Amino acid sequence: MTANGPCTAPDVVDVVALGESMVTFLPSRPGRLADVPSFDRGIGGAESNVVCVLAAAGHTTRWVSRVGADGFGDHLVEAVGAYGVDVSAVRRDPARPTGVYFRTAGDRAGDGHEVAYYRAGSAASAMSARNIDMAAVRAARVLHLSGITAALSADCLSLLRELTAPLAGRPLISFDVNHRPGLWRDAGGAGVLLELARRADLVFVGEDEAEEAWGATGGPEAIRELLPEPRTLVVKQGAAGATVFERGPEREGHADAHAAPAPASDAHAAPDSDADPGTDADPVGDGGAAGPGRVGEPAPRVDVVASVGAGDAFAAGFLSATLRGLPTRDRLRHGHLMAAAALTVPGDLATPATRQHADRLAALDDDAWGTLRLGPGWTHAVDRAPEEVRTP
Repeated sequence: MTANGPCTAPDVVDVVALGESMVTFLPSRPGRLADVPSFDRGIGGAESNVVCVLAAAGHTTRWVSRVGADGFGDHLVEAVGAYGVDVSAVRRDPARPTGVYFRTAGDRAGDGHEVAYYRAGSAASAMSARNIDMAAVRAARVLHLSGITAALSADCLSLLRELTAPLAGRPLISFDVNHRPGLWRDAGGAGVLLELARRADLVFVGEDEAEEAWGATGGPEAIRELLPEPRTLVVKQGAAGATVFERGPEREGHADAHAAPAPASDAHAAPDSDADPGTDADPVGDGGAAGPGRVGEPAPRVDVVASVGAGDAFAAGFLSATLRGLPTRDRLRHGHLMAAAALTVPGDLATPATRQHADRLAALDDDAWGTLRLGPGWTHAVDRAPEEVRTP
């Protein structure tokens, strides 16, 4: 099967992600874009980043999108596929190009940071229920979506509304708000994002973006008041950590739209998973040992190289631990650890720590976790004790 053709009776995978990916150009040295003489090519896309990290962590994944019938489209499909992601449902558009962007070196939050996007009229912006393989999208335990896709075009927004409709038997919907004001053509973007988040089962949102988009100034609790519908709400709080709000199973007789995915078959089980099969059947569960309610967990200290891709990596870590049926605290810690891997490399994607290494760090007691410091190369430090995985 090629990337041009539709999927027939697609295999059910752990996670499907739908969204635009672009070829990224990272500068060879610091400086203004006008002054940088050369760039290194990479890939980037909120949704594909998530499934690339999950595939590297041993999960079965699929990326669904559209790219141009050009060399950049070839590169994206090959690069994402090289992580072990199923790219057979990626369609090629002969009339529209693959999106690209350039950015300056260093952290996104730094002074003088520049990003130049060339994505208007891209192949992915023409995505709709008519031109993507909907069967391939829905053949998943978890379907991961992002608010970025909703901003690309009216067709893309209609597609997300169809995928998040409260229908029986849909996959568990994971939604990362990803508020990008510059992508929206009018002031209605914040309301659209709130609408889509309320239709999801698991939502990721930054405390800062919730304040910017919705005026939520009362911390995580205020955001939960805005979003009472999702069964699991993850509020990211930057270097301070993250807070999860969870509620118990749906009321008896409630619509089946938010039911947890069926257990993965042996053919799709993540390797070396130590999850209790009974727990693994209910990915959003009841928070494991922590129980439903509110759980907060601080982030480890990280020597940041660049922040690009950290939010996507956090989502991947949380989803990975969720699919394994781990307790809420460990889901958050795995999110923090995946984010720390991304924060300590210059590009969007980093090689995650091995599952054994990440599990060992996630199991630290609170005091040891509180003193953990992670720097470049920490994911390869498998021979050191957890308390030694720090920079000088």
